[in-house]
Amino acid sequence: MSVAPSPTAPSSARSSAPTAADLLAFVRRTAADSELIASLPLDPEGRTWVRLEGPGGSEAWLIGWPPGTGTGWHDHAESVGAFLSAAGTLKENSLAARLPTDGWKTLELSDDVDRERELMPGEGRAFGRNHVHEVLNESSTEHAVSVHAYYPPLPRIRRYSRTGDVLRLESVERPEDWQ
Repeated sequence: MSVAPSPTAPSSARSSAPTAADLLAFVRRTAADSELIASLPLDPEGRTWVRLEGPGGSEAWLIGWPPGTGTGWHDHAESVGAFLSAAGTLKENSLAARLPTDGWKTLELSDDVDRERELMPGEGRAFGRNHVHEVLNESSTEHAVSVHAYYPPLPRIRRYSRTGDVLRLESVERPEDWQ
């Protein structure tokens, strides 16, 4: 993974905490900035990202996805968020289930919790706290670029593995782990 310089995107002058809907509006506006999207350096081997200034103290990112890359299963803990494909197509697999927030290592999922969404350029979604998902660029030839925003700024990310209907907590990352 590589880190690029940090340009800023438009910010909101709201005095209250941004909602998931506010974050979705922000990622939509930001993705419409074709100059910003084109400025992201793309790497054929791994994801690239640039931190952006999000609305109301939120954390925001512009992310480049080489063909065949993805995040793996994870959540954003107590943060609400939104993301949108600015270029290329992304796939989101998510779980429509309320999971315990702490104190577990392995869960057996019921048959009806899987959700799948394809996000074409200009399409995105907002999500609430403890939303478990994975995001993938399944193209074998095209990069994708997306805009993401989270509030509060990510306190931690929980990473999971999944085998069939079994979801296993593998690790918990905190901001100091990303420095």
